[in-house]
Amino acid sequence: MVFFGMTASGKSTLGRAWAGQNRAPYYNTDRVRKELAGLQAVDRRPDGVEQGIYTQVFTARTYQTMLERACRDFAAGARLVVLDGSYGKRTDRDRVRAVAAALGVKCVFLFCTCGEGEIRRRLAMRARDPEAVSDGRWEIYLHQRQTFEFPDEANESDCIRLDTEQPVETLLQWLTARLGDPD
Repeated sequence: MVFFGMTASGKSTLGRAWAGQNRAPYYNTDRVRKELAGLQAVDRRPDGVEQGIYTQVFTARTYQTMLERACRDFAAGARLVVLDGSYGKRTDRDRVRAVAAALGVKCVFLFCTCGEGEIRRRLAMRARDPEAVSDGRWEIYLHQRQTFEFPDEANESDCIRLDTEQPVETLLQWLTARLGDPD
């Protein structure tokens, strides 16, 4: 399962909760990216858009590492793996689909969204949180708003759109009812 969307859309909160509820491996791009860069998860990196550890090359390396870890988990018998990242390019989502198909596992994308007011609120909370992992900020959101390749219902029928302004528990119940138990 891939929880994706723009910064502060709730994908990490929901993805982490879903993975915990289902005792599944969970990989978050912010954590993997910083690990690859030799940083601690909570180290702040206010790099500009597509600079530093946020270049397209580093992002591709991050996504590839997550896919390799998911493959390892499935080979070890995992029935579910949760990936969490923006996946703002259709080609990145298609790569996940190709790997899932090669492994013979079902792939579901959960497109997390919320209103701009909620994005602003979440970003303000994140800026004050010394334990925050994501470096997403308002200017990152504005850039994503211009460049994000939104899922195309006709060609990406494996995507489910979720309004994450609802309580996490409500969303988890809805996902369980919609998708069933992964075991």
